[in-house]
Amino acid sequence: MKRKKKSPIIKTIEQAKRLIKVVVGFTVLLGGIIMLVTPGPGIVAIIMGLAILGTEFVWAKKLLKRFEKEANNVKNSFVNNYLNKTKSESNDK
Repeated sequence: MKRKKKSPIIKTIEQAKRLIKVVVGFTVLLGGIIMLVTPGPGIVAIIMGLAILGTEFVWAKKLLKRFEKEANNVKNSFVNNYLNKTKSESNDK
């Protein structure tokens, strides 16, 4: 079975799409980093930038997974501390 060769135009369009994803991803990521010190949803923008870059780069996907893991750890810690605090307050009454 013969494989069809992609035309140069299609290859160029695919490269253009990839370039657009990379530029948009880095722009959103950089905007998120700037928003960490200025008003704005910096962490949300960083996560969005990493998600966009994660479609093209393995390092971004790994960093996004690490971000997700740490966010779950913070959430679990907060919930456990809150539950322990409410239990101790109900025991004091």
